[in-house]
Amino acid sequence: MKDRLLITGVTGSILAAVCCFTPLLAWALALAGLSVYIGWIDYVAIPLLGIFVALTLIALVRRRYR
Repeated sequence: MKDRLLITGVTGSILAAVCCFTPLLAWALALAGLSVYIGWIDYVAIPLLGIFVALTLIALVRRRYR
């Protein structure tokens, strides 16, 4: 797997984007009995999305100049 950085970036971006969609996440956490964590999830999910998008962009730039 040569493009491990790209796969990690894209997968993380997709998962973080799903987590940023708070109604879906709130429903899933409530089903699991973990709804106490809903209050701070946006403080974690949005910066995490930015990190994974940046990781994806870095992987694409590195791939282009190879």
